[in-house]
Amino acid sequence: MSYDDFLQSVSSPDLQRIAVHWNQARGGRAMPGWHDIRPSQIAPQLPFIWVYRYDRAADRFTGRLAGDPIENTFGKSFRGTPMTELYPKEEYSRLFARAKRVACEPALFHSDGMVFIHVERFGQGERIIMPLGDDGILGDGIFGATTYESFRGKPAEGAVENETWFAL
Repeated sequence: MSYDDFLQSVSSPDLQRIAVHWNQARGGRAMPGWHDIRPSQIAPQLPFIWVYRYDRAADRFTGRLAGDPIENTFGKSFRGTPMTELYPKEEYSRLFARAKRVACEPALFHSDGMVFIHVERFGQGERIIMPLGDDGILGDGIFGATTYESFRGKPAEGAVENETWFAL
């Protein structure tokens, strides 16, 4: 599946706009660098965005930024926070592997359904994750966005986040 398939899978107009901007920013390269992203072009969507920097040598992700609704869900700032400190230990390995696949394969990720289960802030939503790489070839970060409606209480038994992967 391709970028076009990825874009067609996204139902949220806000996430579609973010994905289109990412694609325009990359030009003819596999991925854009962080410096290619123009916040002014996606200003209404900035609250949904979250970004991690990836250090290949240390094999670790560190938060770069997140919109206020995302930070409020986590209860802390992303800026400079290691991914290990943002997620519960029992969920970290799965979420790290997902982020690393996006950055290193590279791949595009889309999901819908239950989001933020790992931080017990339940919501129905949609998420996209796309790679970033300053050289346009090797991933050195991920650019994600999540839209959702939160609700009180726990989700129904078996509620999941449906994941789909797309090759670049």
